[in-house]
Amino acid sequence: MLIGVPAETAAGETRVAVTPETVKKLVASGHIVRIQSGAGVAASVTDAAYQTAGAEITDQAGAFSADMVLKVRTPSDAEAGLMKAGAVVIGMLNPFDATGLQRLASAGVTGFALEAAPRTTRAQSMDVLSSQANIAGYKAVMIAADRYQRFFPMLMTAAGTVKAARVVILGVGVAGLQAIATAKRLGAVIEASDVRPSVKEQIESLGGKFIEVSYDTDEEKEAAVGVGGYAKPMPASWLARQQVEVAKRVALADIVISTALIPGRAAPTLITEDMVKSMKPGSVIVDIAAGKGADGVGGNCPLSEADKTVVKHGVTIVGETNLAALVAADASALYARNVLDFLKLIVTKEGALKIDLEDDIVAACRVTQDGQVTKK
Repeated sequence: MLIGVPAETAAGETRVAVTPETVKKLVASGHIVRIQSGAGVAASVTDAAYQTAGAEITDQAGAFSADMVLKVRTPSDAEAGLMKAGAVVIGMLNPFDATGLQRLASAGVTGFALEAAPRTTRAQSMDVLSSQANIAGYKAVMIAADRYQRFFPMLMTAAGTVKAARVVILGVGVAGLQAIATAKRLGAVIEASDVRPSVKEQIESLGGKFIEVSYDTDEEKEAAVGVGGYAKPMPASWLARQQVEVAKRVALADIVISTALIPGRAAPTLITEDMVKSMKPGSVIVDIAAGKGADGVGGNCPLSEADKTVVKHGVTIVGETNLAALVAADASALYARNVLDFLKLIVTKEGALKIDLEDDIVAACRVTQDGQVTKK
């Protein structure tokens, strides 16, 4: 099969869908891999490295004219127009982007959105949300450490003792857990909050303290369990109590990292403007949900601004929306392995395309086929 890998054109996107490691495996399986010149440069991969692995270097049109196109982000209007009808495109196509999906359907291509893979043991090796969120959690802490004008660890020096930074993590999914682990390595004192009580043990195993909020009704308990590894929207009664507890910790925090996202919905508000006002001057908030608040404004904090760092009420608020792209080499390496493992489900050992909709992962990820949007 002819596989094309174009350079990403979305603003700020530095990742690439294949690496020399995965190219070598694809070529060994009998595929022809054509990569747009310069596609891997931002991820520290040269054209020469791809050629050594067995790939051919081409231009944009050559990459998009392949039978199968491997992408990181969903194709733009111009890019979709370069693909031939009947081709397959695989990437993070955003299954909640109705306009983007219709664009692919109109181009006559079969699209697979890897974010839609179920959160099951079998699908773990192709779980792009987890692989990229892991990197985002790490980078969020590193950015916070850079912006924070004090040390993270406690230091005892001849000039006196420096207290350890207090870090509060809001939302303890993959990104939150990595943020806890990274902040702990840097010597911070950590507290974390999540709607799911089941994460308490994980938080404590990483050296953090769980911010507990009681579940007083059956509705609250049911919502707290979540669905498919994702949090569910919590009742207003529980959120009000959580906000009180979180507000106490935020007022004492030096760093707050918020990671709470609900697929297909606006990010919940966890850090109000009053909470920001209560924080010490020089404190830092890294809002991983920036740009995903109500109507696309704000994030977990309404003062966040997408892809900007702003200072509000003396607090630095970082609103980077694509943290994984700031660690492009490793993010691409992990993403490329996710893609490679997904290909094993739709490509036979003989190299032919076989879309088996009896496979729950394939069925979940398919978003367009035969000119139709299949993901509702």
